[in-house]
Amino acid sequence: MNRRILMLSWEYPPKVVGGLARHVAHLSRALAEAGHQVVVLTQEAPGAPAREMDGGVEVHRLSVGPPAPRDFPGWVMRLNFEMVERAVQLFACGRRFDLVHAHDWLAAYAGKALKHGLAVPLVATIHATEHGRNNGLHTDLQRHIGEVEWWLTYEAWRVICCSRFMEHEVRRVFQTPADKIRVVPNGVEPPRPPDPAKDEAFRARFAAPHEAIVFFLGRLVHEKGVQVLLEAAPAILARHPETRFVIAGEGPAKDGLEARARQLGVDSRVVFYGYAGDRERDSFLRIAQVAAFPSLYEPFGIVALEAMAAGTPVVATATGGFQEIVRHGQNGLLAVPGSAQSLADNIVALLVAPGFAEKLRRQALADAREKYGWPTVAARTVEVYEDVLAEYERSGWEAAEARRRAEDEWIWNALSALLANRYGSRYAETRRAQPADAGGRAATGNAGDGRPAVAAARLDRPTV
Repeated sequence: MNRRILMLSWEYPPKVVGGLARHVAHLSRALAEAGHQVVVLTQEAPGAPAREMDGGVEVHRLSVGPPAPRDFPGWVMRLNFEMVERAVQLFACGRRFDLVHAHDWLAAYAGKALKHGLAVPLVATIHATEHGRNNGLHTDLQRHIGEVEWWLTYEAWRVICCSRFMEHEVRRVFQTPADKIRVVPNGVEPPRPPDPAKDEAFRARFAAPHEAIVFFLGRLVHEKGVQVLLEAAPAILARHPETRFVIAGEGPAKDGLEARARQLGVDSRVVFYGYAGDRERDSFLRIAQVAAFPSLYEPFGIVALEAMAAGTPVVATATGGFQEIVRHGQNGLLAVPGSAQSLADNIVALLVAPGFAEKLRRQALADAREKYGWPTVAARTVEVYEDVLAEYERSGWEAAEARRRAEDEWIWNALSALLANRYGSRYAETRRAQPADAGGRAATGNAGDGRPAVAAARLDRPTV
């Protein structure tokens, strides 16, 4: 059965802050390709239309206008108000949704409000936790975010995690029941076909033909471990001098990382490229000899999967979701998290043994194609949706029952009007002969005091 899905995400291409934007975009497109109706509500992006069809996905980009929020949590709240406002507008225009799917805490407020307001189930994907990103909650802002994350998992009918690592973290940090969580891995999009001439010209901007390139892609924040890669650079250069490092990404740690590269005396061998879009990412992965991801915390590790799909040998750290994607010595190498020496040893192992690197590359390419295609990920997500909707239909949630009565009333009225219009007086009295519902009440859609049942019902949260 084709479903109507309302997707809530604070980022969506071309607005890309981390891996969440690409995840939501690829998942939504794959769901649309499978025949489902997907509407995405997200924040505005410079140069992008306020509304567009993107690969069969209806995308609404919402602006957060004045008055200006005082801080980031205030901005998040305002964005969520905009999401609720647009969803209500769509509802008023006759649009209906089978469920709401919210991604991370930044869409929690809208997800909860639309769950109860529209009387539809809420599914939440937790991509990462504030506790995991910071190895605990140390400030008022972190504690606030952690509370909102817990609230989202509480309100959700199902919680989707992208790895077993994240499943265990969600259970441990939020005490979420195991039977409420489903694990659906991230997917990966096959890279664009290469253009050898353009790739050669692109490579010449960063390294000589005889030099190797070690490539990093990610946000420049502590948990991504770029500082560990810089600490490893002198040891790598000592054993493989003809090496260049390209670090692509933006983040608050950028200035400190550039200063550290100068202190280590490797700044002449390191390029801080800045933000890399999809095309640039693909180009870098095709020209690099090693893709290095030294994260200290990584819920899934989609960047490693993207490198594998591009055929670039991968060195990652044995943490989080990386351990579920990269099999050491089979489709990549795993270094000890936080250890510059271990990272250097593993990177050098690939640089000095091209045959070994090629063996890992071929297996990684096969794994990415067979296990992590987006159609497969979308199909597994739909399985979660169907389980939720089956439970929803059987549930005693009063909001759901009120919605079903209202929908039955609308269908009965429409059918009665059609019959009366076509056959005249024979069906003029049809509305008076409505069957009673299971409780013996006439299915008129009223609460007994003249108000519609939806308005009169208590919108209590379900027990899930």
